[in-house]
Amino acid sequence: MHSLREHQSSKRRPVNLTIRDDVLAEAKSLNVNASQAAEVGILEAIKKAREQEWLRNNQKALRAHNTRAEKDGPLLTPDWADH
Repeated sequence: MHSLREHQSSKRRPVNLTIRDDVLAEAKSLNVNASQAAEVGILEAIKKAREQEWLRNNQKALRAHNTRAEKDGPLLTPDWADH
């Protein structure tokens, strides 16, 4: 995942977005930069979508791991764990 600094220095281009009037008015009244706020929201949505995609793509392996762990226990037991 890219850092915030990388995103801030990336090339920008104008786009059209549809935002509720009341939301935009409140953002303006609070001096919130709507473009930056939208970008942060989009980045969060991308992160969430990638996480969901990873879970979908790895669901079979995760189930297999959990089944094995339930059957055989953890592969390693830390020294601090109760034996």
